[in-house]
Amino acid sequence: MVEVRQVFDDSAGYERFMGRWSRAVGEIFLDWIGAAPQLEWLDVGCGTGIFTELVVNRCQPSRVTGVDPAQAQIDLAASKVLDPRVEFRTGDAQALPFADASFDVVSSALVVNFVPDRIKALSEMRRVVRPSGLVAGYVWDFAANASPSRPLRDGLRRVGTEAPEVPGTQDSTEARLRSLLAQAGSRDIAMRAITVTSSYSDFEDFWQAQTPGYNPISKVIAALNPATRDRLRQVVRAELGAGEGPVEYSARANAFMARP
Repeated sequence: MVEVRQVFDDSAGYERFMGRWSRAVGEIFLDWIGAAPQLEWLDVGCGTGIFTELVVNRCQPSRVTGVDPAQAQIDLAASKVLDPRVEFRTGDAQALPFADASFDVVSSALVVNFVPDRIKALSEMRRVVRPSGLVAGYVWDFAANASPSRPLRDGLRRVGTEAPEVPGTQDSTEARLRSLLAQAGSRDIAMRAITVTSSYSDFEDFWQAQTPGYNPISKVIAALNPATRDRLRQVVRAELGAGEGPVEYSARANAFMARP
């Protein structure tokens, strides 16, 4: 299977695609790590600011800095999260533009698997956190096909087409994440799985949300002939048990926290 680089250049599409899932898993994650109030946070790969906003609303931080390589994501995040404690700027997870020991908590939500050099990114997160601080994050369990894209991936397979492999799929398991953290020099590593359920108003709402134009799966679906595409919709609808009403299903993420 070919791994395809995924570019998040459609901020509004990403919000609809992943927003509800990100909020659901982020809330459980923040409860799990139990960070104290009045800490300085760095949100690595902040995207549209979904996780940054959760930190502000739930953790009483003194300051939160969000970094992301995509300017479109930063622009949307800055337009949504207006709290004076928050700053957004472009930045590369593999070369964070901050001095050593600058933050109390360095977090990364649904990002690590997409970074080309994952050990370098985790090493950078460790570098910029204070000695008493926390490095933490989570990724969808793509290796177990447990991400929100599971219904479409399963459906494509059933109609004889393989979906592109998500970058870093092999590193999305608990065991691989633990190994990467250890190789990056982290200690006191803790792991947990987080399962969340999200719902859509109906099947069309699900379909539109899960097929944004930038998504490699969407490109595969668009290339199908009309008959196969119709069959795919029927297969996915049946798998979800979708009638005329709401659609609901679950996804699982693997979370970690560690000391520097």
